[in-house]
Amino acid sequence: MIALAPSLLSADFARIGEEITAVEDARADYLHVDVMDGQFVPAITWGPKIVRDLHRMARIPLDCHLMIEEPERSARVFCEAGASLVTFHLEATTHAQGLLADLHATGARAGVAICPQTPVAMLEDVIDDCDIVLVMSVNPGRSGQRFIPRAMEKLRQARELIDRRNPACLLEVDGGVGESNLRDVVNAGANVVVMGSAVFDGGDPGGALRRLRALL
Repeated sequence: MIALAPSLLSADFARIGEEITAVEDARADYLHVDVMDGQFVPAITWGPKIVRDLHRMARIPLDCHLMIEEPERSARVFCEAGASLVTFHLEATTHAQGLLADLHATGARAGVAICPQTPVAMLEDVIDDCDIVLVMSVNPGRSGQRFIPRAMEKLRQARELIDRRNPACLLEVDGGVGESNLRDVVNAGANVVVMGSAVFDGGDPGGALRRLRALL
């Protein structure tokens, strides 16, 4: 089964309750929450209080993508705030395996994300401990970017690694995915697809998500 995860970074936070209800009613599988610290990426978004409030509101699991430096200092707090699935960037820490163990101890599922310039081979030493791998298909930190074509091959490589070493691990893709390439990323191996602009920019997130689901 392919899971769809609307990214709240593209939602209208003045109407966030309505936006969340619309995608939940359209059978979203996760709500994707991008956490940015202004250091690992230039933008600043939300902290654990927002995650806690969203957790109280949402009927589906929160998928938190931490784009923060030294995630070992604060990642656990997001699990405690209600995130069911947490990914942090392999490039942001030298303690990835230890952090995965720490997050698993909270009962959350955890994994690593890699930026466009990071080779899939860097996952070899942590793949056995991951519940999810997130392949970024844009440069992290800003919504509305175009899909980087070489990410397709990285998805295929990541799928091969997962199937060989840890078949239960999810493979997520994030960035520039919409109607034109949704089936392509799924065919390349992704089974969790994050979409922001493609869902929220048209003013009818529920309808957009239903159209995207129909493509599968």
